[in-house]
Amino acid sequence: MKIGNRMRLQGTETLHQGWSRLTRGTFDYQRSDGSWQVVSRDVFDCGHGATALPYDAKRRKVILVRQFRYAAYTAGYDQSLIETPAGLLDDASPEQRIRTETEEETGYRISSVEKVFEAFMSPGAVSQKIHCYVAAYTPQDRVSDGGGLAEEGEDIEVLELDFDEAYAMIGDGRIQDGKTIMLLQYAAINLFSGPARANQVV
Repeated sequence: MKIGNRMRLQGTETLHQGWSRLTRGTFDYQRSDGSWQVVSRDVFDCGHGATALPYDAKRRKVILVRQFRYAAYTAGYDQSLIETPAGLLDDASPEQRIRTETEEETGYRISSVEKVFEAFMSPGAVSQKIHCYVAAYTPQDRVSDGGGLAEEGEDIEVLELDFDEAYAMIGDGRIQDGKTIMLLQYAAINLFSGPARANQVV
């Protein structure tokens, strides 16, 4: 049964409208036993996004970025987050956006990208879907220092890491960003061979 046949929307209200939007929906939901229940849920909407893991299979390198994330800080994480480059789609296609964001953030101009999956990162309260890519690069693809856009408040450090080191950062807690963990695990299975695959996080 489609989920739309198990819920009847009563209405929505906007709780906040700014750079992002917070709404509350109230609906009747049919439970598994056939009974109906009135439920309210808040939804945070900041738009869909795209991310990519730049990788150099020959040299066993990946490029990540490090930047301050205020939301993580308010949750008690007192470090800058290590992540794959990413950005909101706005009016661009996912592929267009991740090409642009990768160059702005890392300084590397990627010539080809491969979409590997899409993922809702926190579907209990956040409507955002992330389009996830991998992108081969070489040292010759670097066209600038990267660092992001100062006018958007970005102050990004570019990290070129051995893949095994980056992968180990999942287990020791230095990488705690969901999209980055998923893409590094994808790379361990599909792009690289060797020690990281033997210690794959599941």
